Amino acid sequence: MKYWLFIIDNWRFLAFGFLMSFFASFGTTPLISLFGGEIRAEFGLSHGDFGNIYSIANLVGAAGIVWLGRKIDQMDLRLYSSLVCALLVVGCLLISWAPNVVFLFAAILLLRLAGPGLMNHTVGTSMVRYFDTGRGRALAVTAVGQPLSEAVFPTLVVILIAVLGWRGTWMSMGIVFAIVLIPLTLWLLKDQTARHQRLLDRLSTDHTQTAHQIRQWSRRDVVRDPRFYLILPSVLFPPIIMAGLFFHQVHLVESKGWTLSLWATGFIGFAVARVFISLLSGPLIDKFGATRLLPYYIAPLVFALLALAFFDHSSVAFVYMILGGMSTGARTVTINAVWAEIYGVTHLGAIRSLVQALVMLAVAVSPATFGWLIDWGVTIEAIALMGVGLLLSAIVLFAVYQFRMGFKQPLQ
Repeated sequence: MKYWLFIIDNWRFLAFGFLMSFFASFGTTPLISLFGGEIRAEFGLSHGDFGNIYSIANLVGAAGIVWLGRKIDQMDLRLYSSLVCALLVVGCLLISWAPNVVFLFAAILLLRLAGPGLMNHTVGTSMVRYFDTGRGRALAVTAVGQPLSEAVFPTLVVILIAVLGWRGTWMSMGIVFAIVLIPLTLWLLKDQTARHQRLLDRLSTDHTQTAHQIRQWSRRDVVRDPRFYLILPSVLFPPIIMAGLFFHQVHLVESKGWTLSLWATGFIGFAVARVFISLLSGPLIDKFGATRLLPYYIAPLVFALLALAFFDHSSVAFVYMILGGMSTGARTVTINAVWAEIYGVTHLGAIRSLVQALVMLAVAVSPATFGWLIDWGVTIEAIALMGVGLLLSAIVLFAVYQFRMGFKQPLQ
């Protein structure tokens, strides 16, 4: 089925996924960092103090998503999504009011947990669970939401801060989300009862006809499966590297002799490449399966890091951004589908919440680790080569998995 026919036939549910993906950017590092100067001045925090608050909030959020993420397996999607949106609203309102660092910490925790945590978790789990043959295209269409949001909201936020102040900006966003986001989510999911019943019927049919081949793994089973740990490096290493380099991007730019304006322009290439590859990956996943394609999304990042390691020309900034965007776009779509192909969809929320928590932990630790390396005198070029080594080891480990499984579903 062509993309446009697929979108027309499933527009309401895809719009729900796009909405969740779009607003997941609230709580991401790039957006919160826009308020960094005002927050540090308001609460008398140093750069290190604010960084520590942010890192600890990430760590606590990672623990919280393990418990909250599994609830999507047990709750109606309408209720679950509404509660996630409500957490985002509370986070916005709380940070706009926060009188001290304790409430500031709580607000950042809620924003991190609701936005990049549970909203992304909701999109990935619901699209994979309720689409079967069109799973890749559904993930691709909804994945476009976040890069578009990241292109629109920073400029809007800067304008709002100038007009309303940083507290007024968060307050206005919280009010708008409460009025618009939650009712719109419920409206887009009004046919959820019928959709869930179709899923139950499909699972019942699969169990009756091919029970000897299909197993719906629980999270407890997954963590005991050695193959899970062969796949995990492919999931964790790319965001570790990307987050660490982006967090220290000023040092990267200075060490290369580039300008920040040149580097900022590269984000356009990053966003375009991310959207393009996301849409391209969807049909490929539907045709070949996400498990077959997983190692290939790592390759562009390998070449991006090699360019960073061996060349200083200003064009490398664009090469790195475009290849990094390609890898990120393919990863967003592919990873979400992999777990369903290998472990089934019945306990997908619990499985994905564990993986999401591990990613949040990795992203929380990455900036500090890269910072220590830089403080010890390790060059950006050496760090890039270390990243290449990590990515190649992930590809090798996944090749071991593929060799053992022969690209087949794990058997009972």
